[in-house]
Amino acid sequence: MKKILIYGVGPFGSLFAERLSEAGHSVFLLDHGDRQQELKTYGVVTENTVTGERTVTRLPVVERLEKDDAYDLVIVPIRKNSVADVLPALAANKKIPTFLFMMNNAMGQQQFVEALGKERVMAGFPLPGGYKKSYVMYMIPVEEKKPTILPIGEVDGNVLPRTCEVADILSSMRGYRAEIRKDIDDWLKTHVALLIPTLAPAVYACNTDLEHFAATRDAHVLLRRALPEAFRAIQNAGVPITPPALRIIGWIPEPVFVLALGQMAKGKTFENVMEHLESVSDEVRHLTDEFFELIRHGNTPTPTLDKLAEYTYDTKEAIPFGSKSIPLQWGGIYGVAIGAVILAGLLKKARK
Repeated sequence: MKKILIYGVGPFGSLFAERLSEAGHSVFLLDHGDRQQELKTYGVVTENTVTGERTVTRLPVVERLEKDDAYDLVIVPIRKNSVADVLPALAANKKIPTFLFMMNNAMGQQQFVEALGKERVMAGFPLPGGYKKSYVMYMIPVEEKKPTILPIGEVDGNVLPRTCEVADILSSMRGYRAEIRKDIDDWLKTHVALLIPTLAPAVYACNTDLEHFAATRDAHVLLRRALPEAFRAIQNAGVPITPPALRIIGWIPEPVFVLALGQMAKGKTFENVMEHLESVSDEVRHLTDEFFELIRHGNTPTPTLDKLAEYTYDTKEAIPFGSKSIPLQWGGIYGVAIGAVILAGLLKKARK
């Protein structure tokens, strides 16, 4: 069993702390301000957003990372726009062998490597999702029968003994399985393109309101048109779509995509999306800046992304509730057939 520090105990840090402790690891928590006091007072409190089951896990809370502190692994699941505040404290400690940064990241790992050294940096992404209200973290269920996959990897794409060791640590958590990727940087940049300049502003364009978003077709159309733009932009900037299967989004005809999204927006998962995006608008703006910086040298036209960005930066009024002013575009007959198959799969998944 390992000695692990969770540096940043938000939704993901809380669930990881709970599950790592349950697996027998020695887990310590570090956060700041009000959150630090919440952890001392209430412990780590998570609630399953489907069942309502609440779990309380009490773990030792440290107030700071000292230069001589020793941990086998430090997991850093924080917002990307908060990284600059914590890097000096991490860099001051020379004893810790591995820092695993788990977050959205469109600019790569160079910032971390410069501060800590390549041999101490790993990257990954936390899943599936959650949000904070008061001292409780509301989490999408992570089930043993269908483990949630956590992508992780080395910054240079190699697979080292420590890569496998970290994967084993994460896979020891109930309901999780780590996936070692040699392309973690491309995976992270694609993930940003998939969600940050596309879905997030479409939600903000509807006042981050579930009913408004579900009823407003224009927001769905803009999202559909923004996705292939975002993928083309990162490809032209030298980033391959990862995983490649995401390219299928571009084959779905607009009417099919819009119908499926309208149905999915009525489900429990989208409630989590709304709650999460409402609480991280500062990070979304930061990541949007990173995305546009990433694609800048590719010189790809992004008219829909540019329009949506106005909602991210709060420089444009919300789309009217239920607006259907943008005409739908149909693809060819083969696209319609493919879209029908995809729609059936999406709707089946949404009902579960």
